[in-house]
Amino acid sequence: MRKVIFLLSLVMFFFKTSVLANYEKKIYDFGIESITGETINFKDYKNKVILVVNTASYCGFTKQYDELQELWDLYKKKDLIVLGVPSNSFNQEKNNDADVKDFCEVNFNINFPLTTITEVKGKNAHEIFKWAKENHGKSAVPKWNFHKILINKEGMVEDTFSSMTKPMSKKIIKAIENIL
Repeated sequence: MRKVIFLLSLVMFFFKTSVLANYEKKIYDFGIESITGETINFKDYKNKVILVVNTASYCGFTKQYDELQELWDLYKKKDLIVLGVPSNSFNQEKNNDADVKDFCEVNFNINFPLTTITEVKGKNAHEIFKWAKENHGKSAVPKWNFHKILINKEGMVEDTFSSMTKPMSKKIIKAIENIL
């Protein structure tokens, strides 16, 4: 009997995300406005790995833009999408999309997709952040700027990473390579 309980516990541990997750919707059921006003339709990213990162221009972690661009350059041909989501949820973003776009291009040569300035937490959070929380739990809710949500090729949250985890860290690289 103890072996059965142990084995069930072990199985539940390894499959905790999929067991807890409802996933009535997947990321492909959503869209978000790009920084230039077009709609980013997540259906266009089917069968790709997506790293969603809430960003801000005036944050101590803003230098992570360099590593996000490096990650994009290394893995975009292997079907990784890096999506920057500028947000003023922590009061550290510029006032308009044009200024954010210019800041990213001039200071970091960013050419991965960016969204319009978007709320990422609370009742006004964009639906993809509410969806991530609903299906993956509190770890999907950004606690600060440069929080990372990794979406697998099936359109579900694979993992999340705090602001402290740099985009080119071994932890993120391994997680991405495991699902590419």
